[in-house]
Amino acid sequence: MSAKEEVKYDPNGLLNALISGHGLKNDAALARLIQVAPPVISKIRSFTLPVRDSFVVRRLEIGKMTLAEVRAFVPSPYVAGGQP
Repeated sequence: MSAKEEVKYDPNGLLNALISGHGLKNDAALARLIQVAPPVISKIRSFTLPVRDSFVVRRLEIGKMTLAEVRAFVPSPYVAGGQP
């Protein structure tokens, strides 16, 4: 990605990549895998809750996705919990 390209905040793309990468069937299965309540996934999908550092850390602990891959969907200011 060039310096001029902007990374767009795409939590749905991130969640979908996690689901397909782990061979899961739905958001509830993803919630169980990363040990969060199912409403957390729903709130992230609806842009009500930003992707937080703890979510990214848990994601990295489980594997299958690097920090660079996560950042392709969620740029640093969003990951850090800052306001867009």
